[in-house]
Formats: sequence, structure tokens, C-alpha cells
Amino acid sequence: MGTYLYLLTAVALETIGTSALQASEQFTKPKPLLLTAVCYAASFYFLSLTLRVMPVGIAYAIWSGLGIVLIALIGLVWFGQKLDTPALVGLALIIAGVITINVFSKSVAH
Repeated sequence: MGTYLYLLTAVALETIGTSALQASEQFTKPKPLLLTAVCYAASFYFLSLTLRVMPVGIAYAIWSGLGIVLIALIGLVWFGQKLDTPALVGLALIIAGVITINVFSKSVAH
């Protein structure tokens, strides 16, 4: 269970960091830029803790997949960025892939 807690923490921090990157307005606002750097560094730290148990390819697939979906939702809600039908289908496929890995893969420590 600790492995998944580390991984979810890494995903959350990466998502916050990416949101702050958008808010930094191309590195022109220092506070969001600093938040981006801190969150990315902390995210990689927690991802590294995950790698003690989980193979790097699986951990990275979950980390990046969930991060993509979360940041797309934040972009939609917070930044007013629109998602068309192909984008929604693609995000659904990413979610399906993450679920498939977690439910059926023997590479993931359950």
C-alpha cells in the first residue's frame, strides 16, 4: 500500500507543478515558477521511492497517465481549456490503460 501512496503523491505533486507552470505565464511570474520547481523535485523523489518495488516502466506509465488525465481536467476547469471528442476518447483510453495495468498486470506489486 505504501508504494501506491508514494506513487499517488508523486502524481499529485507533478500535477500541481504543471498547473503552476501554466500559471507562471512562460516563466514571467516567479512564485508559480518556484512552486513548479519544488513540486517537480518532490514528485521525482516520491516516484523514486515507488521504484523500490515497482518496475520503472509500470510506475512511469501510471505516473504519466494519471498526470495527463488530471492536468487535462485542471486545464478544463481552472484554465478554461476546451477538450474535443478525440481528446476525451484519448483520455478515456489512458484511464483504461492505467486500470488494465493495475488490475491485470503481474508486474505490479499487489
